[in-house]
Amino acid sequence: MYFQHAPEIWAEYPELVAGAAFTTGIGAGADVEARVAKFYAVAEERLAAGPESEFPEIRAWRRTFAKMGLKPTQYRCASEALLRRFKRERELPRIHPLIDLCNAISLAYAIPVAAIDVAEVAGGLEVRPARGDEEYLTFGGEIEHPAPGEVVFADEAGRAHARRWTNRQSGRSAVRGTTGEVLIVAEALHETAAGDVPALLGTVAAELAEVWPGTPVTALLSAADPRLEFAPAQP
Repeated sequence: MYFQHAPEIWAEYPELVAGAAFTTGIGAGADVEARVAKFYAVAEERLAAGPESEFPEIRAWRRTFAKMGLKPTQYRCASEALLRRFKRERELPRIHPLIDLCNAISLAYAIPVAAIDVAEVAGGLEVRPARGDEEYLTFGGEIEHPAPGEVVFADEAGRAHARRWTNRQSGRSAVRGTTGEVLIVAEALHETAAGDVPALLGTVAAELAEVWPGTPVTALLSAADPRLEFAPAQP
């Protein structure tokens, strides 16, 4: 299997910095509360200094969404949506230890972090413009078809696992209690992303290795080296 960005994405967004990690042995019984609290504290400190809308990470995604023809205050990148909820409630819902940890890391770095159950991905996953015939399964169980040109995470079967790039993941490949193998993706476009994404990826890998038995495989992706290849135990 593989994860990559299409050449069109690198050409249109040369400022993109992306990282991906694959790991096995994920289980739903892990205790990550202390780890989550550590990253929450970082987010609290950042939000105390100013609103998330002024964070360079968020401003860059807002510019990107506007460039894609999306109203940035209607469609927000995942990290902005998390930060807005966290600012209101000082807490996020507990979903699954891996999701809880990834959400907390996303809050701390203000960078979108996607966690995808690879058992639900056919062949490989590519961030690319939609053709318009892809199927996206909502969390409510409805099927949607992204508009042609919309940036999606698409597998080889034509299933969209995320819509509007970093706006919303699909219910099809959401991490759940039976998930064992996961692909984690982080993407940023702000000025210091070249340092921030590797730092985030290193944090993710270290936390995964501390909590679960698998050894994460990671890669920083670029136009010259755009693909992470990995081998799930259950293809």
